[in-house]
Amino acid sequence: MQQFKGEDYNKLINQEGLVLVDYYATWCGPCKMLMPVLEQIATEKNDTKFIKVDIDEYREQAIKTGIRAVPTLVLYKDGKEVSRTSGYQPREKILEWLEEHK
Repeated sequence: MQQFKGEDYNKLINQEGLVLVDYYATWCGPCKMLMPVLEQIATEKNDTKFIKVDIDEYREQAIKTGIRAVPTLVLYKDGKEVSRTSGYQPREKILEWLEEHK
């Protein structure tokens, strides 16, 4: 998983294929539960790019994207947002969600 460090967000998401962006906070319990699940999926899914964004560090980006709760996963396909979900999601549900948007 790639940690967002203030790069050009549009450049990161405007890639061919799927890009999953995880908006999280270090103090968030469900975010801590979700992180190892996403890290494992990221090692298995070479066809999807995974990016994580700390909402406290990059508040402006979270606001621009309309993030209201953490964790929030935003899925882009070929640079366009196709879906988003909030809260902890089990591994199987995330895998199904990714498959739906392939």
